[in-house]
Amino acid sequence: MEVASETGLIAPSPASETQASSSARVDVPVRARLRKVLKWAIGLVLLPYLLILIYAVGFVHPVSTLMLWDLVTLKGYDRRWVDFEEISPNLVRSVMMSEDGQFCNHDGVDWVQMNGVIQDALDGEATRGASTIPMQTAKNLFLWNGRSFVRKGLELPLALGADLVWSKKRLMEIYLNIAEWGPGIYGIEAAARYHFKVPASKLNRRQAALLAVSLPNPITRNASKPGKGMKRLAGLIERRAKASGDYIKCLYD
Repeated sequence: MEVASETGLIAPSPASETQASSSARVDVPVRARLRKVLKWAIGLVLLPYLLILIYAVGFVHPVSTLMLWDLVTLKGYDRRWVDFEEISPNLVRSVMMSEDGQFCNHDGVDWVQMNGVIQDALDGEATRGASTIPMQTAKNLFLWNGRSFVRKGLELPLALGADLVWSKKRLMEIYLNIAEWGPGIYGIEAAARYHFKVPASKLNRRQAALLAVSLPNPITRNASKPGKGMKRLAGLIERRAKASGDYIKCLYD
């Protein structure tokens, strides 16, 4: 309600002033909450980059988001950390030839493959995978499964950061110690003992190839119980690993 002043101007009534001040008081806590949410969001985005620096230290044994989820849901998991030197070269070669043949040559992202995927998407064609080992490591450590542009947008700079800060050997060590090789089976030591009853250091070429080709889908691909298609694929990876040569020069001097 408005009242006329002695000057002839219309002045706001006390009720209007009360409503305005009340609205102002409401806006203040809303803005404060928004600022708080924004700070938390920025913190969550920046946290993985801090962890990349921490994980560069050799005695730190990172855990993946899947491992944390298994803990939260009370499923538990089996993971036994092993240093890179305790992992059979057969397994390292097989994983590289299966997952990321240019691992030693790129900076965390294979831009040639990535450009091909982008072009396929623009042309309306089915896209193929272009994830490198650094990208898969970043996803496993800090993000989530599933295909989305949001996740991929977060994954790319994390992969570049990890490849910049970590040595190639450290990167491969972390990847092989957090990769999933079956329900609740994480890391190559647990996988080798679960599937073949041997330590990771004793994996032969065939066992290594079977473990490598199971990585894209370790729930449906069982390395110790392979089907015909999986055996054929493992044979191909075994031949590639045997002839890997310069492809693994960044890991074995």
